[in-house]
Amino acid sequence: MLPKPFKTIGIGVAFSPNLKANLYEAARLALFFECKLVIIHVGETSEEKIKILKNFLDNFKNEKLSYKILFKPGNPVDVILNASEEKNIDLLIIGAAKREKLFTYYVGSIARKITRKAKCCLLLLINPSIERVPCQHIVVNGLEDPKTEQTIATAFYIGLKLKAEKLTIVEEIKQNEIHVNVEDDKSLRKAQIIKERLRNRERSRINHIIEDIPKEYTQNIAIKSQPIFGTQGYSIGHYAQIARADLLIMNAPTKMSFWDRLFPHDIEHILTELPTDVLIIQ
Repeated sequence: MLPKPFKTIGIGVAFSPNLKANLYEAARLALFFECKLVIIHVGETSEEKIKILKNFLDNFKNEKLSYKILFKPGNPVDVILNASEEKNIDLLIIGAAKREKLFTYYVGSIARKITRKAKCCLLLLINPSIERVPCQHIVVNGLEDPKTEQTIATAFYIGLKLKAEKLTIVEEIKQNEIHVNVEDDKSLRKAQIIKERLRNRERSRINHIIEDIPKEYTQNIAIKSQPIFGTQGYSIGHYAQIARADLLIMNAPTKMSFWDRLFPHDIEHILTELPTDVLIIQ
C-alpha cells in the first residue's frame, strides 16, 4: 500500500455563481480520498454566509463528510496560503476562469500567485459541476526528474480512487536531444532512428517506475506510455487537450525564480491556457 498523499483538502470560496459546484467538487474529492475538508472564505463571517454553506454541505451529511469553515479577512493570497499551512492542507483547490469570448481557461492573478507560492499540492478546476462528471482519462508527466516517481504513484492512487479507465504517462523529449540537422533522406533516416531510440529509452525508464507501484493501483486501469517531442509544458498540455483528458497531473517546478517569469516554465505554459483540470504535485 502506498501512503495516502492527501489527508486534508482545502478550497478557497467566494459567494459567486460557481459556489455550489465548487463545494460539491471539493466535498466529493474529500470523500473519495477519505479526507477532511477545510473551506476558506476571505472575508468577514456572517450568519447568512454560514447558512448558505451549510445548506449546500448538508447534501453530504449521510456520507459523513468532515469539514470546517474558516472566515478570515485580509489579502486573499496571504489568507489562503497561511490557512493552508495552519490547517496542514495537503491539497488546495483553486477555481480557474474562462476568458471572455474564448473557449480557453486560465489562472487569474490571485490564483497564479497562490500557485507559485503554495507548499501543498494544487488542483486547478476549470469547469466544476454539481453533478459528478466521471474522471475517465488521466494524463501525467513522465519527466526525468527526482519528483516524477512520486507524481506517477500519486496519479495511480487518484486513478484508483476515482475509478478512472485510462492513465497515460507522457514523456516530453527535447528536440535538441536528436542532434541531427535534417537536410536529406539520409539525415532524415538518422533522425528517425535516434527518435526511436529515445522513445525506447523513455518507455524503459517509465516501465521501471510502474514496476515499483503496488499491483492494486495498476491492475484495473489501462496504462499507456506516450513519448512526445517538443517544448516542456506546452507539449503535454496540447496532448492532454487533444486526448480529451479529464485530469492532467504535473510535477511542481523545482524553482520559480525571476528568470522563470521572463522565460516561461513548463507550469507557466499550462497556466496560460489550461487544457483541462490540472493537479500540481509538490
